[in-house]
Amino acid sequence: MKYFQVLAHRGLVSEFVPENTTKAFADALFAGADVIETDVRATADGIAVIFHDEDLLRLAGIPKKVAEITWKEISGIDIGFGKRVPTLQQVLQDFPEARFNLDIKSDLAIEPVANVINALGVQNRILISSFSDSRRIKTLKKISGSVGTSAGSARVLALWLCSILGATPLFQFFSRQITALQIPISRFPIRLDSKRFVRFALNAGLELHYWTINDPIEIQRLINLGATGIVTDNCDLVISNFRKEK
Repeated sequence: MKYFQVLAHRGLVSEFVPENTTKAFADALFAGADVIETDVRATADGIAVIFHDEDLLRLAGIPKKVAEITWKEISGIDIGFGKRVPTLQQVLQDFPEARFNLDIKSDLAIEPVANVINALGVQNRILISSFSDSRRIKTLKKISGSVGTSAGSARVLALWLCSILGATPLFQFFSRQITALQIPISRFPIRLDSKRFVRFALNAGLELHYWTINDPIEIQRLINLGATGIVTDNCDLVISNFRKEK
């Protein structure tokens, strides 16, 4: 079986380990994950923090938005089993060899994320992503040097249309300065797992990561199709089942 990247979706979450915590990241890396896929927001005082939701309601039962509270406030909040929200700087320093896929969740996070990456000089192990192409591009412009990036939703749609039309030069054009496509299998009537689309993406030199895939049969199908990465909640099981040969 060919080697493919396993991207741990918000780390390795378990019964007593909440998502996007240093423990979840440590467990994922111990299991053998290649990349930590995580989310970044910013506090009211401009600190980049690892957190998915806009507010703290789901994880902490607090109906406050991350962007409306300070780092001092959020650092004292228990998000489950004594775990706390880490900063981006903390996780990058705690895991100095790990690669991170950072999903920029808000415009407020753009500058804080870039500042941390620039200060630590970790560009070579970062991939910037966002559903918003505008947010992604703004973040990249503030980062010094070269950093990996995936395409936002609008860019993915443009690439899909190019593949449907057989417009190889246009596909190559829209692939410029993109490292990877991180995509679902489908979005409404749009199939992003067709042999044609995969062929166009791979021929353009793009990595192709599908999310969030937990079913072994589906993982095997996507690997056979040509996926170069799987974003999964179950990185430990994926590695144990699909990494017998490298």
